[in-house]
Amino acid sequence: MQRIDRQDAFTGTKEVTAPLRIDPARLESYLKREVTGFAGPLTVRQFKGGQSNPTYLLETPSRRYVLRRKPPGKLLPSAHAVDREFKVISALHAQGFPVADPVIYCADEGIAGTAFYVMGFVDGRVFWNPEMPGSFPSERASVYDAMNATIARLHSLDPAKIGLSDFGRGENYVARQVDRWSKQYRASETQNIDAMERLIEWLPAHIPPAGPVRLVHGDYRLDNMILTPRGEVAAVVDWELCTLGDPLADLGLLVVYWTERDDSQAALLTAPTTASGFPSRKEMIARYAATSDRDLSALDVYVAFGYWKLACILEGVYARYAAGAMGDATGFEAFEAQVAALARLAAGTLDRAGIG
Repeated sequence: MQRIDRQDAFTGTKEVTAPLRIDPARLESYLKREVTGFAGPLTVRQFKGGQSNPTYLLETPSRRYVLRRKPPGKLLPSAHAVDREFKVISALHAQGFPVADPVIYCADEGIAGTAFYVMGFVDGRVFWNPEMPGSFPSERASVYDAMNATIARLHSLDPAKIGLSDFGRGENYVARQVDRWSKQYRASETQNIDAMERLIEWLPAHIPPAGPVRLVHGDYRLDNMILTPRGEVAAVVDWELCTLGDPLADLGLLVVYWTERDDSQAALLTAPTTASGFPSRKEMIARYAATSDRDLSALDVYVAFGYWKLACILEGVYARYAAGAMGDATGFEAFEAQVAALARLAAGTLDRAGIG
């Protein structure tokens, strides 16, 4: 499988691609009318990252903003819910949790073509290559500690106490996620994969009992955060998949990205533990456990679920790419093979644990 240089491919901005263009004059007029202190002239560029919900840099003489919108075209049910993203960052920002400053949500599709929201621009570093090339081992250790502290803080928040009691059903989260992503996968399926079929059948019957309902980010990993020069988390981004549910689903997905140096999946995913300075997977899990009294005995099921869910997500992205809905985006042709590889990794996790 050909690798792309993620740091080069996803860092910075570019001219807005044709399928994703918005009218800067119309947007500027709207923001002048609705946002206190906004003043043009406005320039709009597209971030290279943020492939699911297109993301734009808005620059004015006095301030920079970020706009995230639903992509155009036919969308899967319940996907790309930018209104939910705006709601959760608004609630978390009020708690001092590291997210961007929420500015405004707009459901009027006549402004930018689809619903969108605007938030403040957070300056900092994004490591698209999760092994953090060019950094020192001490920097990697510091970043991991910040990652662990931040996700533990998120999972400690009581949704009802921060105005998010209605953000999701909460109970039976993993079961509902399996049902939802099975349907999403079927709606965008481009290939038949035996391991996916096995998991779609096995997972609903083997859901672990859940602990207290908490906020679940849904895609917590290194490149979904902006870091300060000292390695602190300035902002966690990409809240598209956030809901109420079982926080161990976040931990399971983090394990998915935490490839060990000798793991067979290293051919598929690079991850922090392939570079010196990061803790091992066992150390990472132990440090999380130290912040929580949750039972981690069923973690392998959450890990398998993480691989499988990521396969479902990538299948949806690949289907949009294959249909020509992502403009001149490159590198996504590799997702076809990655979906099958992730499904095999999910099944292999269960087999090694003797529970599949």
